[in-house]
Amino acid sequence: MTKKIAFQGENGAFSHAASANFFPGEEYLGCVTFEDTLNAVQSGKADYAVVPVENSLYGRITDIHHLLPLSGLHIIGETYLRIEMNLLGVRGSTLADVKAVQSLSVALGQCRKFISDHGFRTINAVDTAGSAREIAQKGDKSVAAIASRFAAETYGLDVIASNIEDAEHNTTRFLVLSPTEKLASNEGKVKTTFIFRVRNVPAALYKAMGGFATNGVNMTKLESYMVGGNFQATQFYADIEGHPDDPSVQLALEELNFFTDKFRILGVYPQAEPR
Repeated sequence: MTKKIAFQGENGAFSHAASANFFPGEEYLGCVTFEDTLNAVQSGKADYAVVPVENSLYGRITDIHHLLPLSGLHIIGETYLRIEMNLLGVRGSTLADVKAVQSLSVALGQCRKFISDHGFRTINAVDTAGSAREIAQKGDKSVAAIASRFAAETYGLDVIASNIEDAEHNTTRFLVLSPTEKLASNEGKVKTTFIFRVRNVPAALYKAMGGFATNGVNMTKLESYMVGGNFQATQFYADIEGHPDDPSVQLALEELNFFTDKFRILGVYPQAEPR
């Protein structure tokens, strides 16, 4: 049976491409906001969601860190997508035809040198995929979009110039979310994601982290954010390498629990390698 995968954005968005990488050949459902994306899975409109959680240039995706713990969804996988910006034009257009480029402001900023070198006028838009769609609809050779190759295929555009971004290491990590918990086996490389809140005692965070160091557990991510706008209620989001059934992880989590008043595992899933 075909699965339906929810993502934030229009068809051809980078999240659409990440969804197709993890779930090839399935049905994909574009959503306007991250809230809509998670709700699609919560309500049964979609089987899974693929959402960005962090980018190598811009850091964490703040909305996801706030929404995920409250969603009731479970992380069952991760995938990395190299963000490659391309200049897309209508069929038959060339670089000499282009006078203006349209895209998301962030995408335009990531291609500042290319745009400057060619003297293009910039047009800010809501997103990259939407820009590709609009360029295809207008059919104007003088205006091009900056978007993914996936968007070019989606909307029938030509790739006029490839990999025009200033930074070559632009990569986004995506999480795969499910309404049901699916814990990975402890064979192979496994990652565990959890949230916790430390007790309001001196050096609680330092002591809570000590168990991971003494037991040789690698913590690959630790993010803090306020809960409910309260400066005294700080919650932490963490990724570690290892499975909760591993003896070293068990010991580290036991020590963590001594100094926390809230702890919940969001997912135990196979570790993906950045590509």
